[in-house]
Amino acid sequence: MLELEERVDSLEAMFGRFIINSDNTLRRLENLMIDMRQQAEQDRAQTDQRFAQMQQQAEQDRQQAEQDRERADQRFAQMQQQAEQDRKRTEQMLADMRQQAEQDRGELNKKWGDLANRLGTVAEDIVAPNLPRLAREQFGCPAEPDDFMVRRWVRHKVDNSIRREFDVVVVYPKKVLINETKATPRINYIDDFIAVMADIYGYFPEYQGKEIIPIFAGLFIPDNLLRYLTQHRIYALGMGEQTMELLNWEQLTPSSYSWSF
Repeated sequence: MLELEERVDSLEAMFGRFIINSDNTLRRLENLMIDMRQQAEQDRAQTDQRFAQMQQQAEQDRQQAEQDRERADQRFAQMQQQAEQDRKRTEQMLADMRQQAEQDRGELNKKWGDLANRLGTVAEDIVAPNLPRLAREQFGCPAEPDDFMVRRWVRHKVDNSIRREFDVVVVYPKKVLINETKATPRINYIDDFIAVMADIYGYFPEYQGKEIIPIFAGLFIPDNLLRYLTQHRIYALGMGEQTMELLNWEQLTPSSYSWSF
């Protein structure tokens, strides 16, 4: 009986320790669960905070992107507006340039026309006034010519189908100056003049017995044409330092100036 009581006491002690240990275990488990709940709450709070921050950052990024897009749209609109203004300015400039070009072309055509008209009157305006002076100073002619003809149209006395214009003809008692004037002298013009001079009495038979002095004039006579005229014993009349002068006077001496047939 005593042994049974001792066993019962031992079991009760063991059961008491078990209860105590279980109670401690439950408390620890409770505490652990509380800690885990607290940690979970903290983690959830941190997660919510991070998520809120991420949402806030996403909203800021969205707003920034929207602002960037608006600024980009504004810049693009400004660029389009500037491009349109540049296009209009370019078109206006081109229109102004075309208008100016038309005006310049019209003025140039007018100037060319005026120049052509002026060149067409070289014989009357420049050459003709100088011939009496040259006749007097260099060919020993009287002060006043017997006849002075500018752009004289003459029909050939033998072949009536031929009619020719002589730029300037200056007639003196013993000499006659026959002038051909070209704004731009050429060899073929000189050859034509030589051919006419060879038949000069066919146009002016009344000048037979007079010394015929051929003078070919131009505003500028190149050296090769000057030599060509001298070879054919034709006086070259061109612009000097102050007025028109005979450019090959020294090569054609006064004793040889009369034209030979």
